[in-house]
Amino acid sequence: MLSEAVSPDVATLYIRYGASVLRRARQILRSTEAAEEILQEVFTRLVAQPELLRDMSAPSTFLYVATTNACLNRLRDQRNRERLIDRQMPPSQDARVPGSSADRAIVLDLLDKLPAEQASAFIYCYLDGMSHAEIADVLGCSRRHVGNLIDRVQTRARQLVGEAR
Repeated sequence: MLSEAVSPDVATLYIRYGASVLRRARQILRSTEAAEEILQEVFTRLVAQPELLRDMSAPSTFLYVATTNACLNRLRDQRNRERLIDRQMPPSQDARVPGSSADRAIVLDLLDKLPAEQASAFIYCYLDGMSHAEIADVLGCSRRHVGNLIDRVQTRARQLVGEAR
């Protein structure tokens, strides 16, 4: 819950958009606990830096982008931790790997290897089903640039699928 010391504007945004931020984070991370942490992170950042809203056309745009980026950072951090653990502690022969689909592993690997702008475009296009025009509005770039980003993502995805075979 937000304290009384929080700006009324941020408190209003929390009340209005908090559920949307939480839903968005849960959609990307597939974890309620991690999504709640992202919710707190996004609004804590906004409390500390309210000027972040000035450059956005709407508060919802800032929150949408900030939530997506925070989730991508969380996924990258998780993958990096897993790599460090694998280097430090090679798995024993009888270690059990939790079941996960090969597709999910490829997607997470892809997100981990993409530059932030490409990863965002990927999520907006394939997870959210946004058009190139909508993605351009969110990213603040041209539709052509979005098309180029998606082309690069598709090329990288094909490479990863080829490597996985």
